[in-house]
Amino acid sequence: MNPPKQQTSTSADPAGAPHDAGTVTLLPRTTDSPTFLQSCHLTANASAGPNARIRVRTWLTMGRWAGNVDQGSRVADKLVDNAVRHAKAFPSDGGVVTLRVFGFADTGDLAIEVDDALPRFPGFPQVANLSSEVQGPPKGLWWVAHYRGRLSWDVKRDVTHTVIGKTVQALIPQTWDGAA
Repeated sequence: MNPPKQQTSTSADPAGAPHDAGTVTLLPRTTDSPTFLQSCHLTANASAGPNARIRVRTWLTMGRWAGNVDQGSRVADKLVDNAVRHAKAFPSDGGVVTLRVFGFADTGDLAIEVDDALPRFPGFPQVANLSSEVQGPPKGLWWVAHYRGRLSWDVKRDVTHTVIGKTVQALIPQTWDGAA
């Protein structure tokens, strides 16, 4: 059984979902005609992040993404690993999270999305506002800021508009020169 299809909220939550609207950042962009689109369900275990990294490296190469493939695959690894460690897997197929990757034709930017079954993102403001400067060993979602990406999230709904989890999205620019 696959997790239900995503229905993204675009306004205040009329159903009274279990989240604080002040901490939700709506997913900023989607596209009807991506330059490429790949997705998969990953078993939520210690191998999920490295598995995502290998898959995304292949997908970005096959999709001829002009950005840095290592950067995109590293961010996918960290998003998936974060979902496995700090969120909740969908119970289907023994516990999975969903990974989606697509490119934007107009900017060349990359969107990496991970769906999990926890409908909130504790500590999101701190994570979304991390400095890109290295302060100690680099960890987790810091890599999004390091690559000048933007992190967003929203609740995930099924076709009946019932909240079933969340989608976390990282938008990674096609170009990054490594300068602070």
